[in-house]
Amino acid sequence: MSGEAQAVVRYERQEAVVRLTIDRPESRNALTLGVLQGLRDGLARATGDGGVRAIVLTGAGEAAFCAGADLRLGSTLAPDPARTTNDYAELLRALMGCTLPIVARVNGHCMAGGMGLLATCDLAVASERALFGLPEVKVGLFPMQVLSVLRPLLPERVLTEMCLTGESLGAQEARAAGLVNYVVSDAELDAKVAWLVARLVDKSPTAQRRGKYALRAIAGQTWAQALPYLEGQFATLVATQDAAEGQRAFVERRKPEWTGR
Repeated sequence: MSGEAQAVVRYERQEAVVRLTIDRPESRNALTLGVLQGLRDGLARATGDGGVRAIVLTGAGEAAFCAGADLRLGSTLAPDPARTTNDYAELLRALMGCTLPIVARVNGHCMAGGMGLLATCDLAVASERALFGLPEVKVGLFPMQVLSVLRPLLPERVLTEMCLTGESLGAQEARAAGLVNYVVSDAELDAKVAWLVARLVDKSPTAQRRGKYALRAIAGQTWAQALPYLEGQFATLVATQDAAEGQRAFVERRKPEWTGR
């Protein structure tokens, strides 16, 4: 990880869980090229470590999860829009392709490009103070790349209104729309994230890895296309070591010892 990337994205591992924290609270954890690279580096490091079972993605401080691109004068993102687009898209690809479960810890406002980060996470826990928005239209832009990952999550009318008006959803509205799994108070946020992560890390990593891949693969398929594909995936999964171990452990009434193979 480069010096700038390390400075703006914290990588912390505790047992089998890695926390990636955008560390720019003074800028509401806005995205820069360094942040984008830092998140990609962190994902690669976590997935390359066989002892890591889950990732938590969050922002530093209490004000914001991520406010989107840093559009202030002199921002490293502003001078080269073409590069910005490519770097952000590459991060979305890396997040969508991550084989580990990712939990978003939404500690505050989640806006614009931050909504894209949220949408690529598998699960999300939000503070009751969090706001969710796509305000790009207010500055003459539109959340083009964000739509690629956000559209499958939100009802079409809700997403269209957010895009065209630039107005935000509260945390409970976001939960009702299916954007997050849980909404809790600030005081409960870390405990709820830890509870959810604990429910992930004791399950089969092989099943989670192959299951995530299958869920992404069938997203655009019809039922007639998805069923034969999933038949093949099930046959492959049944032949894994984790599947055999899980079934043995069930019969023997003991906790499985996963190998991830």
